Amino acid sequence: MFVAALGACRAPALPDAQLFPAGTQFNARYLQVEGTKIRYIDAGRGPPVVLLHGLGASMYAWRKNLAAVAGAGFRVIAFDNRGFGLSDKPPAPYDNAAYARLAIGLMDSLGLSDAVLVGHSMGGAIAAEVAIDYPQRVRGLVLVGSAGLGAREPLLFRVARWPVLGPAVLAFRGRGFTARLLKATYFDPTKVTEADVDQYYAPVAQPIYGRALRGVLRQFHFDGLEGRLDKILAPTVVLWGEEDRWVPLGVGRALAAGITRSAFVSVPRAGHSVQEEAPDEVNHLLIKFLRDGLPRVPQDLALGR
Repeated sequence: MFVAALGACRAPALPDAQLFPAGTQFNARYLQVEGTKIRYIDAGRGPPVVLLHGLGASMYAWRKNLAAVAGAGFRVIAFDNRGFGLSDKPPAPYDNAAYARLAIGLMDSLGLSDAVLVGHSMGGAIAAEVAIDYPQRVRGLVLVGSAGLGAREPLLFRVARWPVLGPAVLAFRGRGFTARLLKATYFDPTKVTEADVDQYYAPVAQPIYGRALRGVLRQFHFDGLEGRLDKILAPTVVLWGEEDRWVPLGVGRALAAGITRSAFVSVPRAGHSVQEEAPDEVNHLLIKFLRDGLPRVPQDLALGR
């Protein structure tokens, strides 16, 4: 998800002390992983589940899923990936393989021999990359509105890569445009609260955020799974909002069709940020998959492939 772009002016941002998970049952911690200081949450006990957020997001994207998964008897880890949230924002590396190594480095630091990976949007492409490059470390995979195949790229992505105009565009990041783009990831934009916008905007307002985002857009291949889906061996649920305007439903069907052990499931009246907009449906499906595997994916949600 892309939640930073042109804005008429800068609005005051929330201080770091007020950013998620402040005021919740969770506590944020930091680890040095692959040369990057990573902010993360580690909650619950049981088989591990690692949540990977999308472009321009942070672990706040999983705020409505963490407690449900932990309460169902799982150890759940969410983190701000390199370049996002309150984690470090170095000039590089932001390529697919580097993000996969970082995910494995985090698992190593937390003593996880393997885990179920749940990735949204760009995070789905990273989770799939881990499953391809480190198959023994991935027990299961959930790809939520995932990048990875050649969907049509928004114009802002292309402009942000241009040598002169790109940095200029990213220098003018405003709260208003953050709000509009965040709402565009929902089917029902009225579900986005002012508090949600505050949480998404705070990292965007950091001075070095633009440099990091530009690094991601220049180095990360959002079509990096083309021709490689058959290398994913882990049982996989491909989960989509039926009203996704960012990554079309057909991309989800193509992902599922290319992965040998997979099920495609869609949620009606939900957009790209389906885990935020329809958390009850997503949590129900995710927990069923974690407990029972692919054969018990809820049929009331599944449309079939």
